[in-house]
Amino acid sequence: MCCGLKRRFLLLYATQKGQAKAIAEEIWQQAGAHGFEADLHCVSEMDKYNLETEKDPVVIIISTTGNGDPPDTARKLVKKIQDTTLPPDHFAHLQYGLLGLGDSEYTFFCNGGKTVDRRLQELGAQHFYDTGLADDCVGLELVVDPWIDGLWHALKEVFLLQKEKEGMNSAVDAVSNSLSAAPHIVHELNLSSEVQNLKLEDEGVKSSDVLSQKLVDISLVASHGDTEASLVHSIPPISQSALNIPALPPEYIEVQFQDTHGENPHLFSLISEGTAFEVPVTKAVQLTREDAIKTALLLELDIADTAFEYQPGDAFCVMCPNNVSEVEELLRILELSEKGEYFVCVKVKQGTKKKGADRPQHIPERSTLKFILTWCLEIRATPKKAFLRALVECTSDVGEKRRLQELCSRQGASDYTRFIRDPNVCLLDLLHAFPSCKPSLNLLIEHLPKLQARSYSASSSNLYQPGKLSFVFSIVEFAACPTRPVSRKGVCTGWLAELVAPQLHVNRNTVDTNGGSCSTEKISIFARPNNAFHLPEDPSVPLMMVGPGTGISPFIGFLQHRQKLREEHTDWEFGETWLFFGCRHQDRDYLFKDELRCFLENGTLNHLNVCFSRDSSSTAEVAPPKYVQDVIRLHAKEVARVLLKERGYFYVCGDKKRMADGVSDAVVDILSMEMEADKLEAMKFLATLREAKRYLQDVWS
Repeated sequence: MCCGLKRRFLLLYATQKGQAKAIAEEIWQQAGAHGFEADLHCVSEMDKYNLETEKDPVVIIISTTGNGDPPDTARKLVKKIQDTTLPPDHFAHLQYGLLGLGDSEYTFFCNGGKTVDRRLQELGAQHFYDTGLADDCVGLELVVDPWIDGLWHALKEVFLLQKEKEGMNSAVDAVSNSLSAAPHIVHELNLSSEVQNLKLEDEGVKSSDVLSQKLVDISLVASHGDTEASLVHSIPPISQSALNIPALPPEYIEVQFQDTHGENPHLFSLISEGTAFEVPVTKAVQLTREDAIKTALLLELDIADTAFEYQPGDAFCVMCPNNVSEVEELLRILELSEKGEYFVCVKVKQGTKKKGADRPQHIPERSTLKFILTWCLEIRATPKKAFLRALVECTSDVGEKRRLQELCSRQGASDYTRFIRDPNVCLLDLLHAFPSCKPSLNLLIEHLPKLQARSYSASSSNLYQPGKLSFVFSIVEFAACPTRPVSRKGVCTGWLAELVAPQLHVNRNTVDTNGGSCSTEKISIFARPNNAFHLPEDPSVPLMMVGPGTGISPFIGFLQHRQKLREEHTDWEFGETWLFFGCRHQDRDYLFKDELRCFLENGTLNHLNVCFSRDSSSTAEVAPPKYVQDVIRLHAKEVARVLLKERGYFYVCGDKKRMADGVSDAVVDILSMEMEADKLEAMKFLATLREAKRYLQDVWS
């Protein structure tokens, strides 16, 4: 404490997958060494704090989920502060700093944090520290680490300003009392300029130090004459540097093995996002040829006996397990193979130093070890630096210990990105690379995030096919590389492909909606409605759809729905429909080719424009367009007419970086040309289309 001043600040986090929570916990751990007391809470715990009466500084760490939405844990807070009846000075007393987490691969980067930040400003709250926006696309730590470093000085200035104001107020009170009845004027005091020139040093803590970071200096001789850095080997300067490594996270979980009697909890108990349904897979069709670069499958689910509801354009989530062989391999490395079927009881460790420690909600209080590793923990997750720091203590080999220290250190940030983050290295990869590392089960439960259900877009219409729900996906493939010695399939897509293999039909151009095989295989799903990516309420409005590859999925549902509406309402007026589709090869991965031709023939689809990026045409005088953005440019007049004159809708679904950004650039160029305006004005107009929900994206990275 400085000068006896209570230096408490309120620390709030809103997390979807655990990253914001982990960063908040790191700040909480560092606070003590800087002379502060962090009062840590999840924003959903609104009974434990009150922003309306909060007098101390507030630090908020908030992530973004979905299509720019705040995380589920922040919904109550966001709803509360967005109350339009609140006066503009509602939070005039509040001083805060905010760190937003996001991914620039998506359109509404850090929108969860921006939403809260903007609304607090509108209600009179004041920044005591500049807002930070961390990008998971390039590495959160590039912003997070310096933002935390600067936080301590900003907090010191806040408390110093408070102290100065208290002193001035005391002096004014004393003068007022001594002047008794004499008239006087008290001038407003502006202390900010003086405060900015003052520095407040913590007792024994230099500003260049970070909480509880140890200075490690271990000189190692390079083995095998390696001259290039790798996951397991470093080169100068880092191999010869003293390291600043994070504080060791306190352990807080205790695991007790019990007998093998009992039942595991139901899968539905693991979700908090809504009602789950177990539904049979009634059809599985391979839409691509065997020699296609990517294999695309369509699955049809029977939802007739459930209360599951959806609209074309909605997404839903599939609950999936980790790969069985990877779970077995992890048990073998942890020397727990014989205890896989044992029930374990998970509790908070008595005497833990972790504030607010609680059993993770995604971990059952009692279940088998295999159940936890199969259904609860994301064992494919890329380990965070805090996890690497904890693994250091479980590693016996001196060289391996040093390398793990480097990878989690400030000096090793580029190595962490290059050898862990970018190649998506997971825990199994690390344990193979560092064989002397033997983590305990409680460490895995503490540091591995929740196994997330995977989201897919519906590719059907319940109006067109009552009681059916279809979706399309490509089987994700991760090739072997130096940091990952074996190739892998995606957690969910690999599991689904293996699950339906016995009933798989190969029919690459069409899907017979009347026939198909019956199956006893079932999967668990729950709804994740998309509040915007829907057909226009007014069917007379024209729409343009851009969906290369499996991005065509929701548009098949759109067209099915539109066809049924046309059949049932012959007196309605329907706007024209455009579809821009692209794939690599016309004869290998042209998805839904026959369906699209039928939609054209019956008038549901008015314009179909396709391109094939890997097919070459040696006879054509002019090379055909390769990508959908190229085709869109060829129809500039029509795009401008639909968007500018007819108030049409524009939908984009598919890959963000390699497609959606290119489409957006093409639309901006078209608008600029047709509006006879500069590019900035065109970008502003596109932004207004986004705000009006007339330019809509459903994209992934």
